[in-house]
Amino acid sequence: MTDAAFGPPYDRLLATAEEVADARSEVDREMAREVFREAATLLHDGLALDGLDEHDAAAVVAGLCEDLVAEDPGAAVRARADRTATEPGDLHDPKGVHSSLLVCAVILQL
Repeated sequence: MTDAAFGPPYDRLLATAEEVADARSEVDREMAREVFREAATLLHDGLALDGLDEHDAAAVVAGLCEDLVAEDPGAAVRARADRTATEPGDLHDPKGVHSSLLVCAVILQL
């Protein structure tokens, strides 16, 4: 998929690659874009966000953008999934978001 093919919410992953490259001088911009492009493709093709409305899908991707740059991305994604059960915030379908985050972790092999 080309970058132009990534619509919301997956486009947020590509923006995160740019932000990480801007914030961390040791990060190669093209490598960051490639990694996040691959993540977006895997999640899109894996239907990880199917069943979620736009709001919740955007929340999952926003969380992934934070978690994928954590020291331990797998632990960060699983912790976020666990928090949705106790602190759903403004999520429309907390159980769906929880499941989606766990599916994302599996798809991305975290």
